Amino acid sequence: MSTLESFKSLSRAMFLGFRRDRGALFFTVLFPLMFLVIFGGVFGHQSTSKVKVLEIGNVPILDQAMAHGSGELGKTMKLSKASDKHGALHKVTKGDADAAVEQVGNQLVVHYSAADQVKSGTVQGLMNSIVQGANQAATGKPPAYHVAAQQVEDDSLKAIQFFTPSLLGWALASAGVFGASQTLVTWRTKGILRRLQLSPAPIPTVFAARVAVSLAVALVQFALFVAVAQLPFFGLKLGHYWWMAIPMVLSGVLAFLAIGMVIGAWAKTQETAQAVTQLVVLPMAFLGGSFFPLDASPTWMRTIAYVFPLRYLNTGMLNVMGRGLGPMSALPQMGILLGFAVVGGLVAMRLFRWDSA
Repeated sequence: MSTLESFKSLSRAMFLGFRRDRGALFFTVLFPLMFLVIFGGVFGHQSTSKVKVLEIGNVPILDQAMAHGSGELGKTMKLSKASDKHGALHKVTKGDADAAVEQVGNQLVVHYSAADQVKSGTVQGLMNSIVQGANQAATGKPPAYHVAAQQVEDDSLKAIQFFTPSLLGWALASAGVFGASQTLVTWRTKGILRRLQLSPAPIPTVFAARVAVSLAVALVQFALFVAVAQLPFFGLKLGHYWWMAIPMVLSGVLAFLAIGMVIGAWAKTQETAQAVTQLVVLPMAFLGGSFFPLDASPTWMRTIAYVFPLRYLNTGMLNVMGRGLGPMSALPQMGILLGFAVVGGLVAMRLFRWDSA
C-alpha cells in the first residue's frame, strides 16, 4: 500500500471514529456552539459602552456643549453631577466612573485613572473637542477648516462581532489541545503506538492523518459558527476579507495540536494529561480574550496574554472578520502561531516515548 493510500485510509478511519464518538462530537462542535448562541442572544446586539463622566460643581463649558450637541455627545458620554470633589475622585479611582471634570477659571481639568487607558483616552479626546469648540465660539469667527467625520463601522463594534471569533478560538484551542494530548496518551497506554510502529504505514503518515482530521473538523467548526452567527437574530456582518480567517484557523489548530502533543508526550496517564490540559486551556481562554475584550483588562493581564497562542488567533480573526481590516493585519498573528507549532512540535519530538515505561 502506498503512502498516499495509507494516509487516506487512516484519515477516513480516524474521522469516522470521531464522528461515532458522541461525547467528542458534542464537546468539540455542539458545546462551543451553545456558548455562541447564549452569548450572542444575550449580548449580541450590545455595542461599546458609553464613558461615564462626573461633573464636579458647575462646568459651564461642558454644560453648553451638552446643550448644543447633546444628541451626538449623548451617544458616547453619560454625564452625572457630583457636588463633592473627593467623592468624585474616589469613584474614578475605584472604576465606578471613567473621569471627573471640573472648571477652574478658563481651564477645564480632567481627572482620570491610568488603569483604563482606553476610556481615559476617549474622555480626553471628548474634552479637547469641547474646549476647541468653546474657543472657536469665544472668538466669534468661524473656523477656517472643518472636519467631516465618517464612521467606518455601523455604530461601533457589536458584541456578536467579538464573540464569534473569540468563542470559535476557544473551541479550536480546547479541541486541539485536548484531542492531541488524550489521543497520544491513550495510544501509548493501550499499546497502539507500538503496533503502529510495527505496521506497514509510516509513522509520519499516521500523525499526518491525525493532523488532517483535526484541520477538517476545525473548518467544520468555523463554517458552523459563521453560519449560526449570521442568522438574522444574531446579525454577524463579516468584513470584506473574512476569508483570511480560514488560514488563521488552520495556523491556530497547528499551534494547539503542538501544545497537546507536548502534554501527551510528557504525561504518563490520561488523568495527568487531562489535569495538565485543563491548567493550560482554561487560563488561555480567559487571558486570550475569548470571554471578554482584553482592552478593558489590567496592564499585567494584557502582558501575560502575549504568552498564549489563543490571543493571536482571536486578534487575527477579529481583525479580518469583525473590524474589516485587510489580509496583512493577520499575517503577524499567523507567523506567531506557526512559530508556536514548530517549537511545540520539536519539544514534543524530544519528549516522545513509544510506551509508558
